[in-house]
Amino acid sequence: MTARRTSARRATRRGARGLTLLEVLVSVAILALIGTLIYGAFDGMSRSRAGISRISDRYHQGRAAIARISRELQEAFLSRHQPADKNIVVRLTAFAGQDSSPADRIDFTAFAHRRLLRNAHESDQCEIGYFGSRDPERDRLDLVRREAKTIDTEPTRGGVVNVLAEDIESFNIQYLDPLTGEWVDSWDSTQPAAQLDRLPSQVWVTLVLNGGPGGEPIKFETKVPIPMQVPIAFGVP
Repeated sequence: MTARRTSARRATRRGARGLTLLEVLVSVAILALIGTLIYGAFDGMSRSRAGISRISDRYHQGRAAIARISRELQEAFLSRHQPADKNIVVRLTAFAGQDSSPADRIDFTAFAHRRLLRNAHESDQCEIGYFGSRDPERDRLDLVRREAKTIDTEPTRGGVVNVLAEDIESFNIQYLDPLTGEWVDSWDSTQPAAQLDRLPSQVWVTLVLNGGPGGEPIKFETKVPIPMQVPIAFGVP
């Protein structure tokens, strides 16, 4: 009986003893390993989602920029309505494209202005320009859009400038001459030695954005027809 009681006490003591320090350390290590694996999985998912969202935003920005440029180029026009006295000329319509690197520049008059205020003394005629502008804070090149709601004698200046596409690699424009059937890199409807009072039949726009999949650039391009080939001249003798 005494031996049995002694064995029972020893078994009770072993059961009430709990965990040793080594067992606690092993348990903590296993929990830490499981937590690290779970964090790594969620962190990878978060990074993948952020990367996909960023690339999706770049594609959306490029498509939106190309769509807006195309829409407004189709509304370009020239007008021969000028006063007989050249000294009192107050407005000049133009279509001018300048070849440069890495971003070309284009300025033109178009029926593309939208009135946002009721009873505003504005029409749908405006000056529009697209060109590259360096961002000094982030050291990158952006594609910007200039719009002047009033046409004046300086069709390449004035107005409000806003960023249309961020961090571009290049912006290239070519023009199809309807007389020669050839693509040219520049256009100027204000100079007799260039394309006086003429519009190109098509405009080839190529926009390349940085930050694509795998760090590769994203290229967008389109050919835009210009419907209004003849300058406005109704009422002109």
